[in-house]
Amino acid sequence: MASTPPSPPLRGYFSAPFERFVRDDVNDQWASAFTLLDTFETYFDSHVDLFQRKLQKQSDRLKQKAEENLKNLKIKDLSGDLLAKDFEKEVKNLKLKFASRMSTFLTTWKSAQVVRTREKLSFFFGVMNLLFSALIFGLAPQWVHISYTVQGLYLIPLRYYTYKKRAWHYFLFDLCYYVTILNFIYLWFFPSSSFLFVACYCLSHGSLASAVITWRNSLVFHDQDKVTSLFVHIYAPFTFTVIRHFYPDAESRFPALQQVKYLNPVNALLFSSGIYVIWQLLYWKANRKQKIESGQRTTSFSFLLNDKRGAIGRALSSVPEKWRLESFMAGQLVYAILTEIPAVFLLYNSATWSAIFLLLIFSVSVWNGGGFYIEVFGRKFEREVEALRKELAEATARIGSASPGSLSRTNSEAGSTFASPNFRGSDLQLPADGAVPDLDLSSDSDSSVDRESKKDS
Repeated sequence: MASTPPSPPLRGYFSAPFERFVRDDVNDQWASAFTLLDTFETYFDSHVDLFQRKLQKQSDRLKQKAEENLKNLKIKDLSGDLLAKDFEKEVKNLKLKFASRMSTFLTTWKSAQVVRTREKLSFFFGVMNLLFSALIFGLAPQWVHISYTVQGLYLIPLRYYTYKKRAWHYFLFDLCYYVTILNFIYLWFFPSSSFLFVACYCLSHGSLASAVITWRNSLVFHDQDKVTSLFVHIYAPFTFTVIRHFYPDAESRFPALQQVKYLNPVNALLFSSGIYVIWQLLYWKANRKQKIESGQRTTSFSFLLNDKRGAIGRALSSVPEKWRLESFMAGQLVYAILTEIPAVFLLYNSATWSAIFLLLIFSVSVWNGGGFYIEVFGRKFEREVEALRKELAEATARIGSASPGSLSRTNSEAGSTFASPNFRGSDLQLPADGAVPDLDLSSDSDSSVDRESKKDS
């Protein structure tokens, strides 16, 4: 088949007025580029000009308003009636403001959205960690010590970071962190050491576990600090209970168990006391540092000493100052030995009693956590309501003293709404536009370190 001859050029085919629409292959790319640039220039020039005109218009409006306000200020009639109306208007606005704040407070309280995103994440991972720990205990107990290590390597450095920012990092000299590090050393470096195994087992079931009861550790999932304190104190005895009674073929992974079929009470208490004395000497040296003595840093000893409401603080206050630290250390040693007695004589030889012991410790933390949610949040709510009542009473008293005769009706209405002891949140109404101030309920009024984290054994 013969090829089709090429088409004749289009130029000259159309009439003269349409010739400019004929495509020029040579200059087509450059013409398109310039056309696009012209479009951008036209678009942005018009929008910049529009923005400048709007800005100038707004500026003129503000100037005019300022001039009018200044003129009105000069010629304002300060008669008694006008002043009374202004006060009445101010009281009404104040009433609406407090009504909005209280309504927002009650709405936020009832909706349970009082925790920040970080606390919600802590709550989520805390609950899931509890479920995960129960599952691996039932399905694969040989993974419990791995879970203990992974969580500890995350939570302990995180606590150091947060405490360091607040100058609380000297609390990390406490026994619980010292024992936690020793536990990791035994689990991963010296699993054949019977001496280290006995010391870690006794200290974990003694001072660490009993601290949940003594220092009121609580299971509060949304509070990362409380979760960390509970983890440090309860996961260590949980891990060593699993290794002793529920770990399959534990002697092959932890050869020290072959040498410690039964605990010799004297040796067990001596081994754990020896480890304890080493920590006490380090703790004594740390508390002699200049920053602690000057009050720039706080440890558990200085915290308990200044806690005059506690039994330990009152007892230490009765001791001469130069012997207070030594008396505190001696009392801690006695306490450690006493708390290790159940582990030595009962728990090591009985899986049933070990399970009961863990359930008891965990139940105490759950009970304390329930008390935190009910009592602490309840007291916070009462404080907020009382603060709002006092603030309104002071404001109405100031305004009433300025013009008591003309504002008696307005003040009585405001006082009857908020200052009455029969005040109810359901009596409040939000403004029509829904513009209400925000109340931050995420921070507790007590900004100090949690009692359980400060008073680790």
